[in-house]
Amino acid sequence: MASPTTEEKQAVEAAKKADKAVKKAEKLAKKADKEQSRKNEKELKKLQRELVKLQEWVSQEKLKVCVIFEGRDAAGKGGTIKRIAEPTNPRVVRVVALPAPTERQRSQWYFQRYVTELPAGGEVVLLDRSWYNRAGVEKVMGFCTEEEYQEFLRSVPEFENMLLRSGVILIKYWFSVSDDEQERRFQDRINNPRKRWKLSPMDLEARSRWVEYSRAKDTMFKHTDTETSPWWVVPADDKELARLNCVHHLLSQVPYEDVTSQELVLPERQHDDTYVRPPESEQRLIPQVY
Repeated sequence: MASPTTEEKQAVEAAKKADKAVKKAEKLAKKADKEQSRKNEKELKKLQRELVKLQEWVSQEKLKVCVIFEGRDAAGKGGTIKRIAEPTNPRVVRVVALPAPTERQRSQWYFQRYVTELPAGGEVVLLDRSWYNRAGVEKVMGFCTEEEYQEFLRSVPEFENMLLRSGVILIKYWFSVSDDEQERRFQDRINNPRKRWKLSPMDLEARSRWVEYSRAKDTMFKHTDTETSPWWVVPADDKELARLNCVHHLLSQVPYEDVTSQELVLPERQHDDTYVRPPESEQRLIPQVY
């Protein structure tokens, strides 16, 4: 076998250097991503502290806040809702994710089952999907008639104006994600057993009707993006930044004051020398696996 020529040796050496440079660049990119994620997490903690202040203000002033989260499947709505609800009191900030309507609910006025979930004074309701199901999945999948769909488009502005006049603070978010990014997230969910539950048969069917959903969304915006009840679009290809931007915007939509600064003093704990705690042997302890 002939020995490699000088040119061949140089080509091999150049390939090794190029491979080394690529690996170094990937390592630096991962390091930069981790650093950015740390910064984003730090910023999120700041915003969550503000969410607690907002919660206390809503509770004190008996405000009624309803926040709608809509958008493409895998656009990041659920993650954002989770970050908003995480630091707050579930008795004040309530997440609502309704299942498919029952036969009885299908026979009701369309908005009826949503009305029962609207906030009372001192509450924030986060709607993970909302009455806009009719303008999206129901329209595209044929779950409603054309007459029902057209009536919905006519009724929504009137319905939302009624809510606004009643004192409800209504905020609507649409999470926008590119088809390439949605595809990447779908593949991640398919290949990750912990996330596979997020892909319902309806999600898979929706993927094959991308253009139909896009047209339905455009029509929905045309009829329901009003001056009194606008849609706020959240670019969501970067989930971390989408969460930060959405929370920041939400805080700007409800003027609030900090009423959490009142000093708390823990009272003395009650003492009674006659009380003896029952021995653990008389209790059913869970297995100490860890």
